[in-house]
Amino acid sequence: MPPFRTSTGTSAGEIYALIRARRDITRTEIGQLTGLSRTAVRARVAALAAQGLVIERELAPSTGGRPASFVSFNADGGVVLSAAIGRSRTRLAVCNLAGDTLAATDIEQEPGLGPDDLMPDVVKRLDALLDDSGHRDDRIYGVGLSLPGTVDRERGCSLDSPIMSGWDGVPLPGYFAELTDAPVILDNDANVIALAERRGDRQAFDDLLVLKASTGLGAGIIAGGSLQRGAVQAAGEFGHNKTAAAAGVPCRCGDTGCLEAIAGGWSLVRALQADGRTVGHLRDVVELANSGDPDARRMIRDSGRHVGEVLAGAVNLLNPAVLVVAGDMAGAYDVFVAGLRETLYGNATALATRVLQVVPSTYGDRSGVIGSATMVLDHVLSPRAIDASL
Repeated sequence: MPPFRTSTGTSAGEIYALIRARRDITRTEIGQLTGLSRTAVRARVAALAAQGLVIERELAPSTGGRPASFVSFNADGGVVLSAAIGRSRTRLAVCNLAGDTLAATDIEQEPGLGPDDLMPDVVKRLDALLDDSGHRDDRIYGVGLSLPGTVDRERGCSLDSPIMSGWDGVPLPGYFAELTDAPVILDNDANVIALAERRGDRQAFDDLLVLKASTGLGAGIIAGGSLQRGAVQAAGEFGHNKTAAAAGVPCRCGDTGCLEAIAGGWSLVRALQADGRTVGHLRDVVELANSGDPDARRMIRDSGRHVGEVLAGAVNLLNPAVLVVAGDMAGAYDVFVAGLRETLYGNATALATRVLQVVPSTYGDRSGVIGSATMVLDHVLSPRAIDASL
């Protein structure tokens, strides 16, 4: 069926976007905001209700008279599946149409596991989560995936991820063919965290920078209220910026002098291992720092200093109102941010940092999986997608 449209250009999908944003709204308000006639509003709302996307109800006024016709967003009208895939840990969730988590689990995988080894387990676990959530029979609207590094969103594959060996160029949607025919949408891990922040406590900020400091380093950029991916999806990939402090230091990308070589989580692990310490992941380093280990605390603070020095240029260029610190390094937030503030504010201009807030991520270590759900919901519940489904 073609989209519902009138001379005002307001389709059923656009009305759904209004209802989704407001959560509850009357038909009268819809008419006032769109310019549609009462009959046109009724027809479009009925089409949405038939799909289970909205719920209609009558609310009798306290003063008598005609009852108001309320239309509510139906968060339980379906589900999306979400996976935040990392080098050594993958977080999974089933979420409702509001992005709320209904069931969740984690996979602790061997670092370096390829897609043919990991993805079947991801699909199997998500399938089991449908039972755990109690929404086995609900419509699956989409699957949201996130990966470290640059991704090809059209093909649904990693494009360039030094920490995910064997993933580049492998399309991921096909792994879900037996579970669902819903769209599978992929994005970079820092980008989806930025979307999660816009869903959560940072809704009021149109200019926002997310720093994901984990095994690798990356940033998600919200400018003017929109996520900025760049011409080839490479916006925010600053971990391999050259920095004088890393001159001559080999990086896992094969080059030397990269920021990650002295500030990425993998470099901290490597340095401690060289000193004979028993650590296998950045999370181990963070645990040591939080227990008071002086070497771990010094290394994490130094990482913050190196990152802050490089990010100062981004702050000058983009002038964000908020810098959100996410990723495993945020597990030692006070230590890391102490170093970051030192060089960030010391190298960025006073004007660019006048209103800048440095804050922890809203959803902590669930940011990636919540962001992946937010990303796919924004795609499958967009006005165009809703109109196409009616």
